Amino acid sequence: MRVLVVEDEEFLAEMIAEGLRRDALAVDVAHDGLQALERLRLGDYDVLVLDRDLPGLHGDEVCRRVVEARLLTRVLMLTAADSVRERVEGLGLGADDYLSKPFAYEELLARVLALGRRARPALPPVIERAGIALDTARRQAFRDGRYLALSRKEFGVLEVLMRAEGAVVSGDDLIEQVWEENTSYRTNAVRVTLSKLRTKLGEPPVIDTVPGHGYRIGGAA
Repeated sequence: MRVLVVEDEEFLAEMIAEGLRRDALAVDVAHDGLQALERLRLGDYDVLVLDRDLPGLHGDEVCRRVVEARLLTRVLMLTAADSVRERVEGLGLGADDYLSKPFAYEELLARVLALGRRARPALPPVIERAGIALDTARRQAFRDGRYLALSRKEFGVLEVLMRAEGAVVSGDDLIEQVWEENTSYRTNAVRVTLSKLRTKLGEPPVIDTVPGHGYRIGGAA
């Protein structure tokens, strides 16, 4: 899942981003409204965590443009205001959810994950295929009942492949959905992560390489 965090308080923005990254999400950060629009133009995000009071371009206007562009990105608005009127105004602009500051990180994570599920075709919280069970809410993975200790990148790659339900996923798509925009990576990072993931999944092999096209989870659902 890809998330864009837009918050002008840099410390708070990085705290949110690092927390989401620890929970296996790919996160980019912007600090003003104009920068946010540029990120949204270049990237395909599942969820936008959007501070309402932004410099450059107000968060209300950013939200309005996301809605006008008919992006599939779900919007979680953040604000220091906690009045009912403020929340109603934010939702009236087209935001999908609203969270007042200060907030508990656990609540923000739960709301982001819930919005991310709404941004994609509906799937159950636990995705199962070829003996693999992926609990997207608890961020846990199992194969034939055996717990898999996955890094956040390994979990992210496995989640993308599982969500594809046997369809081929290109290396570029994996990079787009799992790696952050400003990370120094090449396609070798995908190969290394897949190699480690395959080792942890064990035998028989379940991730197929389709030469010239990408990767898929083989076997029956």
